[in-house]
Amino acid sequence: MKKKIEYTDEPMGEVKIVKDFLPPPDQLVFKEETVKVTLFLSKASVDFFKSEAQKHHTKYQRMIRNLLDQYAYQHSR
Repeated sequence: MKKKIEYTDEPMGEVKIVKDFLPPPDQLVFKEETVKVTLFLSKASVDFFKSEAQKHHTKYQRMIRNLLDQYAYQHSR
């Protein structure tokens, strides 16, 4: 954006006010009950998740937790 934006006093036309439809911040916090466990994983698995997490700008533990949650959900139906 090298070009400078120029603002004018021209009429904007019909303006429509939109009701706030976004949830408040406290409803955006997804805090699930968690349990801390000690788990030994292969180095190759941890390296894989660390690499993928870095590519997607997230935490590898979260990716593993989501994978396990999805697996448990699919097999508990």
